[in-house]
Amino acid sequence: MAHLIKICMGSSCFARGNAKNLQLIQSFLDQNNIKAEIELVGMRCCNRCAVGPNITIDDKEYHHVDNEMLLDILEKILLTSERKNV
Repeated sequence: MAHLIKICMGSSCFARGNAKNLQLIQSFLDQNNIKAEIELVGMRCCNRCAVGPNITIDDKEYHHVDNEMLLDILEKILLTSERKNV
């Protein structure tokens, strides 16, 4: 099952952490060899700057995303579903 990760690339989210979050996502996908199952796209400002940085995974929005929170989310969603498909 493919997952869709949308990362807000608006200037507020990008400056407040999504620049680092993008690097974390790319490293996570490389390290776990799951790039083929993931579609990673940038999105324009989603007008939720007050609660940013914002990331959407499979239509679920996450707000105030920092590296630690993002790593937990990625492990829970991507690695758990990966184990179910084995």
